[in-house]
Amino acid sequence: LTHMGKESRDVEPNATIGEIKSMFHKSREFNGGGGDWLSQHGKSTDSCSLSLPPSPFPKLASLLSSVFPFIDPKWYPTRQSIRLDAKGKSLKDEDVLQHLPVGTTATLYFRDLGAQISWVTVFLTEYAGPLLLYLMFYFRVPFIYAPKYDFTTSKHWVVHLACMCHSFHYMKRLLETLFVHRFSHGTMPLRNIFKNCTYYWGFAAWMAYYINHPLYTPPIYGEQQIRLALVMFLFCQIGNFSIHIALRNLRPPGSKTRKIPYPTKNPFTWIFLLVSCPNYTYELGSWLGFTLMTQCLPVAFFTVVGFFQMTVWAKGKHRSYLKEFRDYPPLRSPILPFVL
Repeated sequence: LTHMGKESRDVEPNATIGEIKSMFHKSREFNGGGGDWLSQHGKSTDSCSLSLPPSPFPKLASLLSSVFPFIDPKWYPTRQSIRLDAKGKSLKDEDVLQHLPVGTTATLYFRDLGAQISWVTVFLTEYAGPLLLYLMFYFRVPFIYAPKYDFTTSKHWVVHLACMCHSFHYMKRLLETLFVHRFSHGTMPLRNIFKNCTYYWGFAAWMAYYINHPLYTPPIYGEQQIRLALVMFLFCQIGNFSIHIALRNLRPPGSKTRKIPYPTKNPFTWIFLLVSCPNYTYELGSWLGFTLMTQCLPVAFFTVVGFFQMTVWAKGKHRSYLKEFRDYPPLRSPILPFVL
């Protein structure tokens, strides 16, 4: 094991992970104190070289993601990025060293990803905020509108319907986070939660302010427009949930297995014939329905911004499917059938 060229030891093929950890832990000569270099340059790329005969070897996750914390405990495994090249992609935890394009000596690069937070915590925080903020505007708590409107209710039934739909949407998201979603990555950078919450919470407050405003006016086409929008909203919510269940069933608990999603007996999943990410398609449809229901400009703007973001995500997943699966259905589009 060598670190910054200061020490070298051979790693035997039959070495246990504990022995490798101990070997690295005892190497306290790295820049005069074990963790000093990384403490100063944690955002830069550090390197570690392994010398070993070409033979079966433990998984990379066990080998390295558990090694670096002995330099400084704050670099826990999910905070680490291990690469074959300083500017290359991070290696997967399940990659096996002997299967990588390396010889008897492998130089592996470490990068600090920053403080991490679990995806479950992120989603719960993102979705609980809009749910609570919207209800504050709906009940017209003090200091939002004029004092005479404190804790009053709107005279328009569409305002109450919109509150139920918005609350249902985010309650559904919270429950799916707890009981449906299976995440391929356990964490994300902590700094991202502030950006994500600003997006979700900010738009929720903006929409709620106008929809629940005492001067709000109902949609121009009245009850007929509202009922059509409600059907569209509920249809897409059921469709979105159906896709999430189908995706959940593709991945066993505790696994990171990726498979090609196909339609099931549930008719809402038949859109998989034409679209790679129908969960985004249904999500877009839900917000289009909510826009039509409320006829509110901030809702329309949120729908447009969300569509652009979901398109980016859908295109990324579509490219990933095409790269990983040679037999991936060629007729599928990322998010909109035959269009996008």
